[in-house]
Amino acid sequence: MKAIEKDILALLQEDSRMGADRLAAMLGITAEEAAATVRQLEESGAIVKYTTIVNGDVSEDETVEALIEVKVTPQRGAGFDAIAQEIAEHDEVKNLYLMSGGYDLAVIVECKSLKGVSRFVSERISTYDTVLSTATHFILKKYKVEGALMKKGDDIDRLSVQP
Repeated sequence: MKAIEKDILALLQEDSRMGADRLAAMLGITAEEAAATVRQLEESGAIVKYTTIVNGDVSEDETVEALIEVKVTPQRGAGFDAIAQEIAEHDEVKNLYLMSGGYDLAVIVECKSLKGVSRFVSERISTYDTVLSTATHFILKKYKVEGALMKKGDDIDRLSVQP
């Protein structure tokens, strides 16, 4: 990967709304070169998706997120990839990672309720023959997502414990 491609990726990771004109000004290239490089990065698959990070506390999002650790038996000829692909196809799955440690897969899911997460684990994940065990951890509060601090400003919404 060329240095200019790496530089553009780094800038877009900080602010995906950055246009070709701004990229060009920051990198000392033409807007046409910046736009062409972004297009090439998209076509090659280096840029997969542009997204928005929403602060659920401010938007009053009522969904529930959970991290589900999954221990599986790797399949002959496919390893972990086949089961990971099957799990990834569920709409509730936001992120899925192959991990080292006690569990093989880390699955981040989003559902409308605690019951929804429970059903997802019991009716979907645990039904796969290769799944040996799971451990579910509910995400209670987000402090930082994708490098962005999730704060509303200087509002403090806790009571002081000081007399």
